[in-house]
Amino acid sequence: MATVAAGYLPILLFLGVALLLSGAFVVLPMIAAKFTGASNPYADKLSEYECGFPAFEDSRAQFDVRFYLVAILFIIFDLEAAFLFPWAVALGGIGFAGWAAMMIFLAELAIGYVYAWKKGALEWE
Repeated sequence: MATVAAGYLPILLFLGVALLLSGAFVVLPMIAAKFTGASNPYADKLSEYECGFPAFEDSRAQFDVRFYLVAILFIIFDLEAAFLFPWAVALGGIGFAGWAAMMIFLAELAIGYVYAWKKGALEWE
């Protein structure tokens, strides 16, 4: 019976250490914020920062779709860069077929970029 309980001791120690560390990572920053004044809200801290609308309003307020458009365009062109690097590294091994496939991909992205530009998705009034 004692050997079965001894088998669970490493698991219990791991669980205890995990709970202790997770509690410390939650509580210690809150204590540090109290002592350093980081939790002291004032008007400039609560004003609009990057999103362009007040942060603490009604949750049912309408949200401007331009923020989503900019995010989607960023993701598209970020993925383009993520695909270009490994393609450039492996270009010597993949030959003309790999080069042609990437040129088709870049042409599709260019068409999408021109379409978004013509539709005014990049304009910010």
